[in-house]
Amino acid sequence: MKRLFIGFVMGIAAGAWAHWYLQQEHSKHKLLEAKDSVVSSADRLSGTIQEKFSEIRTQDIKRELESSGIVVREKARQAGNAISDATANARITAAIKAKLFAEPGVSALSINVDTNDGLVTLSGKVSSHEQIAKAIKIAMETDGVTKVISTLQVKSK
Repeated sequence: MKRLFIGFVMGIAAGAWAHWYLQQEHSKHKLLEAKDSVVSSADRLSGTIQEKFSEIRTQDIKRELESSGIVVREKARQAGNAISDATANARITAAIKAKLFAEPGVSALSINVDTNDGLVTLSGKVSSHEQIAKAIKIAMETDGVTKVISTLQVKSK
């Protein structure tokens, strides 16, 4: 019983010390540095992976949706291809929507398309992972698109 009590007191002391240590300003600074490092590493890794895997596969889409609820695909940036005029976003959105309507098996009315400086966001609910893959592929193949973020979800049946 004495050992249990001593272990309990030592556990409380260790927990109190850990709480105090993490509340110190230098610890917060280290945590922010670690967070920034993780974010920048993830960005670099995302770019490397995208360069190696240009093919959009349904299995990958399904796995990414299950793990994070979001799918991001990025096109390799070409030097000097900057979208400079204000109507470019509307043109890109219209082109993607037109391609979605022309694609058989894609429910274009349930897919929202937003564009901002070459970044396309697809959102809404579709009936299958194949439709998500088709929508992302259509968006990636559109001129002026540099990155596609998909928050498309598969409807429950």
